[in-house]
Amino acid sequence: MTLPQPITQKRAFIDIGLADCTVVIPTYNERENIAELIRRILEMSRFRVLVVDDNSPDGTASIVADMAAEEPRVGLLLRPEKRGLGSAYIAGFRRALAEGAAYICEMDADFSHNPAYLPQLLAAAETRYDLAIGSRYVPGGGTTDWGIVRQMISRGGNLYARAILGLPVMDATGGFRCYRRRVLETINLNDIQSNGYAFQIELVYRTMRAGFRIGELPIIFPDRRVGCSKMSKRIVLEALINVWRLRFCSL
Repeated sequence: MTLPQPITQKRAFIDIGLADCTVVIPTYNERENIAELIRRILEMSRFRVLVVDDNSPDGTASIVADMAAEEPRVGLLLRPEKRGLGSAYIAGFRRALAEGAAYICEMDADFSHNPAYLPQLLAAAETRYDLAIGSRYVPGGGTTDWGIVRQMISRGGNLYARAILGLPVMDATGGFRCYRRRVLETINLNDIQSNGYAFQIELVYRTMRAGFRIGELPIIFPDRRVGCSKMSKRIVLEALINVWRLRFCSL
């Protein structure tokens, strides 16, 4: 398979006009979701899509490559092996910044993040916040299809992170977000050490410490439609440990 060349800034922002917001989507074995998700996002003219795929054995990258060959608002960053969520996002952020995106969103590939919320997140980042977070835990937000154990882990993890780090948000672990460009330019991406869901906590903390405005918008978060969750005991343990590392490190 011959992969498409990276989209350059000239091509991305002359050919596709007003698409000044890049949506970064890490993938690993998401062939059942990715094509429909990309189509849904492209229905909104302000957005382009950058998929960061860790060499999914199910052929996710091939689907994205075919779409990218036909649509300049689709990009693919194919990595040789599975390297983790945080690493994928950092690679995607770097590419989006290099291509000139004014706003950069992040979201999951499994439809637990509804792309219909993207315009609201972008509008909030344009007018009110430097980082707008789609939140499950503010009034109007919520989860569906979750068991009591998963709810306790998620809510408890957020309470834990807020108590130790003094975070100004209710949903620090949520991965549906929109950043202003200047946030990711200011934060030193080389210093980020978290690679699982602790990555989301670390980005909120660094954004707060840099003095940027952070706000939350309510979202409804259902369980993934198809495929398997990437959550593991190792990811949970990393989050528990890294919160204390952040608390006592100098940023």
